[in-house]
This record gives sequence, structure tokens and C-alpha cells, in this order.
Amino acid sequence: MTQKETTTFQQFKEKLRIKKPWDSIIILVLNILITIPVFIILHQNLIDPEWAFNLDRIFIVVVLIVVIQLVLQLLKTVIIICIFLYLIALVYGSFFGEYGFKAVFEDYQAMIYTMSANPNPQDIIISKLLPFPNKSEIIDAVEYNNPRVRNFALSATTKYFKDVKGYREQRKMIQCFAVFKEIRDRWNYVNDPKGREYIAYASESLQHFSGDCDDHAILMSACIRAIGGTPRIIHTGGHLYPEMLVGNKADLEIAIYLIKEVLFVNESRGKEIHYHIDERGQIWLNLDYTATYPGGPFMSEEILGALTLN
Repeated sequence: MTQKETTTFQQFKEKLRIKKPWDSIIILVLNILITIPVFIILHQNLIDPEWAFNLDRIFIVVVLIVVIQLVLQLLKTVIIICIFLYLIALVYGSFFGEYGFKAVFEDYQAMIYTMSANPNPQDIIISKLLPFPNKSEIIDAVEYNNPRVRNFALSATTKYFKDVKGYREQRKMIQCFAVFKEIRDRWNYVNDPKGREYIAYASESLQHFSGDCDDHAILMSACIRAIGGTPRIIHTGGHLYPEMLVGNKADLEIAIYLIKEVLFVNESRGKEIHYHIDERGQIWLNLDYTATYPGGPFMSEEILGALTLN
């Protein structure tokens, strides 16, 4: 590099230099944003020695802050330049694109909440896949194209969560949660006729919102699919229950935050979110009538069959 190029680079670097103490403040804020998720990961995976006053965790936090601060200080110039460019991109996204400051805040908030509130997610536990009982009858009964089913699902989306602001990309998920709430609040469990497996059509169950687990799973699946969601019905031997496709891990983080902090705050307080991960890595959220919120506890965990309705 020639003397002229070196001088030009130094001048460019000097123009991007942030005056004190703002450079240190930026680094400190960035340190905190990095330390929080790293500490959560360590806290959940390290054995708790049960020190008095949680001194071990306090020690971990102090060490993390010091180490991350040193690393950030060493790379300060590069990091600040990257942050500057990142802020420009977010400003543009806030006004002209779909991903801006609000979206970043929501993603970070959901990530932190998910990591701290749900350290032991329910993984898939399919041990054996058997022929799905009454498969053809159930498929016929999921009348997602029936006008009555479609109109009922639409009415649920206007009754619940219509005024939730933001989360445009999660609109379909929120509307499916509205359908879950409407059916869950109105459902009355009634056994089948003695000695017979009675499979009610979705439109039939809309008359009295009554039936057994099969009927509930069929109605929930039909309504979820009627508004664009992807449901599936799980067979566990003596029980059927519906699940809805959430998506990937990032989608799950948003779903958990919405359930626990926005839509089902009281019902889900202090409780975990239950879901399954299929062989393709897709995440399915429990919508059983036995749960008071999406992702409530499983009534039966062993999966014998799964019928996807898409």
C-alpha cells in the first residue's frame, strides 16, 4: 500500500470514528445485547452447583461482560462501521422495506423470551407409525371447503385478536389461534354411541360444538385449513388430537412470544409450550381440546400415526 493510499484510508477511518464517550456507550449496549442470550444458554446447560446467593451465576455474568467487552474493544472500529451500515439498512427497511427497527426488536424479544421460558422443548417422539384408523372417513369429514365451516372460521378471526398490531407476517398464525380459542371455549366433550365409532363431519359438529376427541380434531383441522393453515391429526392409540404447522425455529420463537405475552397471557403463565418436530424439521404446535392455550400439555405423548391435511 502506497503512502497516499495509507493516508486516504486513515482519513476515511477518521471520518467514521465516533467521538468519546459515544463509542464506549455503543460498545457497552452491544455487550449487553450479546451477554443476555449467551448467559441464558450457559445458565440452561451448566450444572448448578447451588452456591449461596447464586454466586456462580453472578460470576458467569461478570466474566462474560469482561470478555465480550475486551473483544468488542479490540474490534471497535470494524464493529462500529458494521453497525453504521446496519442502521442505514434498517432505516431504509423501516420506510421502504418490510424489515426495520420494529421487526428487529420483535425478533430479539421473541428469541430472548423463548430461550428463557422454554429450555426443554418437546421433540418428536414417533416410535412407530401404524395405519391411521378411519383415515378415509376422517379426510372426508374435514370439510374445509364447506361454506358453514369457512364462515365460522372467519367469524372467529373477527371475534378474537383482530386488533393485535404489528406481526403482519404472523397474521395467519394469529388467526389460527383465534379459531383455536373459539372452538376450545365452546367445546363440550360427549362420548360416541356405545359400541360404535361415530365420526362427525365438521359442519355437523358446528351445530352443538359437542363430540369426542375425533370430532374436535376434525372440526379444528377443517377450520384451520379453511383460513389457509396447515393442520394434521395425531393418533396415539386411544386419542386423536390436532396440531398446526408453525414453521421453523424462528417461527416458533415468534409463536411462543405471541402465546405467552400477547394472546394467551393468563392461560399460559408459568407453563411450557409443547410441540413436535417432524422428520423434515418442521414444527407442529399442539391444539388439543385438553389444553387452554395453543401448545398446551399433551394428553398422550406417544405418536402412533400422523395424518397431514394439506
